[in-house]
This record gives sequence, structure tokens and C-alpha cells, in this order.
Amino acid sequence: MTTETAVAAAPADQAPPQRAPRGRVDPLVVVAALLPIAAVAVAVVVLGAAPYRVLGPNVPDLGTSLTTAVLQGIAGVAAAACVGSLAYAVLVRQRSGERRLVVDWFGDARPAAVAAAVWAVAAVALVAADAADAGGQSLSRLLVPGAPGYLFAYSYVPTAWLVTAVLAAAVAVTAFLSRAWQAHAALLGVALVAVLPPVVVTQVLVGPNHDFGSDAATIGTPAAAVLLGLIGIARLRAVLGPLPGLVSLRRTWVLLALAWVATTGTEVVIALFELWGSPFLGSPTAWLFVVRFVLLAALAPLIAAGLRSSRGATDLAALRRTSAGLLRLALVPGTLLLAVALIMARIPPPQYFVPTSVDQTYFGYDMVRSPSFAVLALDWRPNLLFLAVSAVGAGLYVWGALMLRRRGDAWPVGRTVAWLLGWAVVVITTSSGLGRYSSAVFSLHMILHMSLNMLGPLLLVLGGPITLALRALPAHGRSAAAGVREWIAAMLAWRATHVLFNPLFVFIRFVGAYYVLYFTPIFDFALRYHWAHQLMNVEFLVVGYMFYGLVIGVDAPPRPIPHIGKLGMVLAAMPFHAFFGVAVMTSKDVIAGDFYRYLSQPWAGSLLADQQTGGGIAWGAGELPLVIVIVALVTQWARQDGRVAARTDRHLDQGTDDSWDAYNAMLAKLQSRDHEPAPVAAPAADRDA
Repeated sequence: MTTETAVAAAPADQAPPQRAPRGRVDPLVVVAALLPIAAVAVAVVVLGAAPYRVLGPNVPDLGTSLTTAVLQGIAGVAAAACVGSLAYAVLVRQRSGERRLVVDWFGDARPAAVAAAVWAVAAVALVAADAADAGGQSLSRLLVPGAPGYLFAYSYVPTAWLVTAVLAAAVAVTAFLSRAWQAHAALLGVALVAVLPPVVVTQVLVGPNHDFGSDAATIGTPAAAVLLGLIGIARLRAVLGPLPGLVSLRRTWVLLALAWVATTGTEVVIALFELWGSPFLGSPTAWLFVVRFVLLAALAPLIAAGLRSSRGATDLAALRRTSAGLLRLALVPGTLLLAVALIMARIPPPQYFVPTSVDQTYFGYDMVRSPSFAVLALDWRPNLLFLAVSAVGAGLYVWGALMLRRRGDAWPVGRTVAWLLGWAVVVITTSSGLGRYSSAVFSLHMILHMSLNMLGPLLLVLGGPITLALRALPAHGRSAAAGVREWIAAMLAWRATHVLFNPLFVFIRFVGAYYVLYFTPIFDFALRYHWAHQLMNVEFLVVGYMFYGLVIGVDAPPRPIPHIGKLGMVLAAMPFHAFFGVAVMTSKDVIAGDFYRYLSQPWAGSLLADQQTGGGIAWGAGELPLVIVIVALVTQWARQDGRVAARTDRHLDQGTDDSWDAYNAMLAKLQSRDHEPAPVAAPAADRDA
């Protein structure tokens, strides 16, 4: 019997891992890694100074442009390899037994660590190279005293690459040191964030409707990294080793399908944003978008074939051969997709040259009408990021509730209603006229802040999503590969999760966010850039969810605290909110005043009066939810005590509770000890002996 036949005969969840001999490489994957770097280098030589001339008079020399392009290619390939390795190790790789949540060093951790290290080095080099390239200067200009500081401040790209370098280095070091599945799951999240900074501060930050383009890039860039990286890593596993099992192959194609859908959908939005108003196929960017859509269309039947072949498959050897062939074909359009993306980043898109107003420069849209109640209620502008998150969150929750109902288990309707209302608050707050005007009016921003930080999280935690997931998802025994249910349980038991949910840390983060944000330049900075504004709103929602999850949530938190501690947290937070509101109301300095004055809206009144209104909103809207939480918390406390008392009485009536007998036995023992005769002192001679 051959090795392949023996593997095929083994159970799907217990396929023995196989390693490739040392020194073996897949030539196709090597070519796929080098092709994007060579393509962007050739494009730089062919394009010459044309992309720089349309933006300004400064043009760097060919050596600077070529160096920057090659480094960008290396960073792009390394980022895709890092994300693909982590996605495979965390979400795809099947393991069984006691070590199914322990990451293998050679097969999983080492590829991710090496790719992240290369990514970090390339990003560090790009801090200087991209600064010179964006400023139209040669690399030798960086040696002139004072020039580096000017070039670094000329654009946001050097700072973005610095952030990416720090995150990639953290991924490399942690992947090298840790073997825990939870740590690598967190590293996957960090790597997906690390691909964003150089993207959200460049082409999608410029021009009308850049809020749509920025949100689409925020979703699509990580999805594309998973799509392209996982194709290469899965190809390596399919032909070299450790060879994947049946579960791994199924998960590979499911994850590729999800990544393809997200990438394609967001690519449509970005294309409409960058090409809106320009002649059809009238620019190099338009033709490159056509190429990208053709390549995505070429991937679709391959991924669909992989899904069909893995669904219900029983012959592991045949499925491995089929998957290896499909991945080999998918590697070609995947590699070309990355190459085209690198080339497009070097060409100014048409939206760069569209006349842009002040409002469009900062927000992506104009705010002509005064923000009356009718305008705030009816003048909607979709916030794509929060719409997508809300749709996914609501959809998964409803699916889980339906799964329980089909199984015959009950799930409280009130929890489902609370969860859906929570996401409705998020959508209404961010996509209605309130979200549209919140960046230009401080008082409206305070309403948005209180809604995302107080009302929305308060409803979401009452939905109990973790409890629903643990009940709805199937459990996998030790002999099977860990599934989503085991992943959630592992993350809840992880020590880092306990640290993040430390009540003191959550309390300081919940209360201190107000003072750190509004009494420092951070708020002024966040208003000027769409990505920063979105990050601020995400922080509001996450911090509020963590705080209310600890004090009133249905789900058991990783660091549970008694009811008296919960009540203390809420009571301690109230004066901090009140003091913040009073401080804002009585301040004589306008928060982010330079930004608001620069907008110079014709319908804007007194900035100081509007700030006083915002302070009153922060005071009142911040205190009212906390009072409601106190009432609900006391009610929960009383109900729990009632349940404990009823359970104790029931056990006493049934004779199954021996706590009273144990208490009486303890008292009897203490009483007998008190009546024992005192020991008689021994004679002095005996003591001396």
C-alpha cells in the first residue's frame, strides 16, 4: 500500500500529516512571488515621469522610483504570504487530539514569522524611500540636513509605512515565540489591520465620495490579502506538505469563496469611486480595472469547482489531486491581480483631478442644507463599513437563532429583538443625516457618540451573542478538528482575553476615552480623515460593548465580577460623565475650533453655543443610560438571589441539601472544642528531660 493510499483510507479528521523533504520548493509559487515585483518594476520603467508630471513639477530619478516600486512589490508579496499563512494556520488547518489548538512550528508559525519579518523590513525601508518618491526627490536628498523631516511631513505615506512596520514586526516576533492557536488568531487580526495604513491614506482618501472608496478599501484590502495569500499557501500545502486533510480542503475553498465575494463587491465600489465622471475606458486606471475584473471572473469558476468537489467528498487522495490542480490554475490570476494592484498604486486615478469642495475634501460629500430635524431624519448617506458589519452581525445572529429553533431548542425572543435593535441603532446613527452631519456639528457628534457608546452597546449585550453561538454551533470531540465553537471557547479562556476584560482596565478605557479624545488634539485629527473618523466610531462601539458586557451582559464575561462590583462600576462612572459634560459646557475654548472655523458652514451658528449644547447632551445622554443600567442591574441581582433562595428551599424540601447539616456540625465541633479539659502541665523534671 502506498503512502497516498494509506492516507486516503484514514478517517478524514485524523489524516496523518506528511512533510515534504527538506529543500523542495514549488517553482510555480516562486514564480508567482517574483512576478508582481518584476511587473511593477517594468511598469515604472515604461511609465517614466508621466505619473509625476500630472501631479506637480517634482520628479524623482529612475533609481528612486524603481527602488520604491520594488520595495512596494516585496511588501505586497510578503503581506499576502503572511496573511495567507496565518489564515491557513488559524482557520483552515485541521488538528485533532490534545494539541489541536497548538500551532505547528514548521508548518504554520515559521512561514508566517518569516513572511512578517520580510514585510517589516520592506516597510521600514519604504518609510524613507516612499517619502522621497512621493516628494519627487531622489534618495540622496535624504542625506541633506533637514530634508528628511520635510519629506516625512510632505505626505502621510511614511507614517503609514511606519505603522505597518511596527505591526508586521510584532507579528513576526510573536509568531516566532508563541505556539498557541489563540495568539496566532490575534496575529491574523493584527496582520489584516497592518495591510490597511498604506492604502487608506493614498488614492482612496482623495476626491468626492472618498468615504465610499475608503470604506470599500477597508473591507476589500484584507479580503484580497486573504484571497491571494491563501491561494499560494494552500497550493504549497497541496503539493508539498504537511498535506491537508479533508476538513482543511473544505475550509480552504469556503474561505476562498468568502474572500472572493468580499473582494469583488468592494472592487466594484472602488471602481465607481475612482472612475465616476470620467470617460468610459478613457484612462489607464479604467483599463486596469477591466483587467482586474477579468481576473476575478477567471477565479470564480475555479473556486466554485473547488467548493463542489469538496462538498460531500470521501476520497481524500482524489480531492487532494483536484484541489492541487485547481489551485495551480488559480495561482495565475491571483498573482496577476496583485501585480495589477501594485501598478495601479503608481498611477494617479481620474478622481484626483475632479474639482473638490472643502466639504468633499474632508468628508467626501457636501452639506449644503441646514441640519434641521427633517434633514437629519431623511438625508441619508450609507456608511458602508458599519452597514456591512451590522448586516453580517444581524444575519449570523438570526441564522443561529433559527438553527436552535430547528433543533427544537428555545431562544428568548427578547434577546433577538435587543440584538437587532442594537444594530439598527448603529445603522441609523451612522447612515442617517445624523451621521452625515456629525463631523461638522459638535452637538450632533455628541448624539452620535452617546448612541454608539451607550445605547447601541446596551442593546447588543442584552442579545447574548456568545451564548447563542455556543448553543447553536456543533461541538467537535477531541478526535475531530476544532471548529468555530471550540475557537470561541478557546478565545474566552485565553489569558490575554482575561487581561482585556479586566474590570479596572475596561473602566479606565470607558471613562478615560472622553478626556483623552476631546481634551487633546486627537479629536481634531480624527475629524479631518474618514479612516480616522471611522476608527473613532469603532472605538466607541467596542468600549461600550465591553463595559456593558461586564455589568449587564447576558454572556458570562471572561472576568466575571459580583453584582456589588458591577454596581460599583456603574456608580463610579456616573460622576466622571457628569464632570466631562460640565467641563465641556463651561469651557471657553472651542474643541477642534480651527477645523470647524475652516469649514465655515453658512448655516453654522455660534461654535461655543453649539459646544455648550453638546456638553449638555453628553451630560444628560450619558447619565440616563447609566441610571437605566442601575435599575436593570438591581433587578438582575434580586432575581438571582430569588433563584438561589428558591433552589435552596427546594433542595431542603427534597432532602438533597446538606448545607444546613454541615453548618450545625461545624457549630457542634466548635462547642466540643470549647468544653475539652485543659492539658495538665508536665513536671519540671520531665520537661528538662
